[in-house]
Amino acid sequence: MGESKFKQKVIKAVRMIPYGQVASYGQIALMVGIPRAAIQVGWVLHIAGDDGKTPWWRVINNAGRISTKCPEHTPLLQKELLEEEGVEVTGKLNIDIEKYRFRPAPDILRGLELDERYIEQVIAKYLI
Repeated sequence: MGESKFKQKVIKAVRMIPYGQVASYGQIALMVGIPRAAIQVGWVLHIAGDDGKTPWWRVINNAGRISTKCPEHTPLLQKELLEEEGVEVTGKLNIDIEKYRFRPAPDILRGLELDERYIEQVIAKYLI
């Protein structure tokens, strides 16, 4: 059985997050054209996180906190991986999300097959 279009887009979007930057689950959902699918983004990353190509650790909650509850991808592992990339993480697993947030350029969003009107909305939320 093939992968869903949603799963493919989530993986593609997460792979676009540059080294040393983060995005929120909700931001990824917005970037793939399905706002309010933050929990589903988390499930996709839980399942696809061990493929060796998808930097699941760069996705945190919108409050700037590591919130994974997965026994294989622990909060401390995520903290360690982010710190290796230069992201400052407090002992309470908080991150200054606005300092490290990935702000995708319009051409990156076009690569996710979004229409221009929707891209303008994403840009208004994260770039302006």
